Amino acid sequence: MSTGVIIALIVIVAAVLVVAAVFAQRARGPQHGSLKRRFGPEYDRAVARHDGDTRAAERELGERVQRHGSLQLRSLETAERERFEARWTAVQERFVDSPSEAVAEADRLLAELAGVRGFPGGDQYEEQFAALSVHHAHHVDGYRRVHRATHTRADGAHEGGAHTEELRESLVAARALFEELVRPGRHETARPRTPAPHTGETAPAARAPHTWSLGKRRPKES
Repeated sequence: MSTGVIIALIVIVAAVLVVAAVFAQRARGPQHGSLKRRFGPEYDRAVARHDGDTRAAERELGERVQRHGSLQLRSLETAERERFEARWTAVQERFVDSPSEAVAEADRLLAELAGVRGFPGGDQYEEQFAALSVHHAHHVDGYRRVHRATHTRADGAHEGGAHTEELRESLVAARALFEELVRPGRHETARPRTPAPHTGETAPAARAPHTWSLGKRRPKES
């Protein structure tokens, strides 16, 4: 076989491979773009978890969508919403004196709230988290962080310095998912927040969040 023929064959094979790659990219392009938009930072975490294997990551995320994309979620009643909001406020206030206990309570509260909304129960954390990532992908990392802090905290870890700051950041991040889950659905209209009768105080659900003061102790009264 002459050198010219060999070169021609190499060129043809290379051209065929390029065309095949282009068609393969076009075939997976819409799904790739759709999954990346839908999952945002969770998409990148899935790719990293699969050691950079994009196809494996997209297969996992695609399976999540198939399992949980059509969940029938229920909206909260106004009274339920206000109870959950009051409990979250209590969690933030508790953080001042007991950071670890407050974060553990936030973990339980998010699991319960997600279950009430129609996601898998909190006793199935992995499945519940997968379902939440399909519907609230841009806000689930805080839940992951409070859950990890609650269940992997080293025995005897002290509540001070870097550890307390890590807990504070996880609770601040978790608030984003909490607010998504208590928010009225698209078909609902949130009630105007009004002062409580007789006292002139703001109703519990309308009180300003304490997130940014987490970790700061209140001055003692003289």
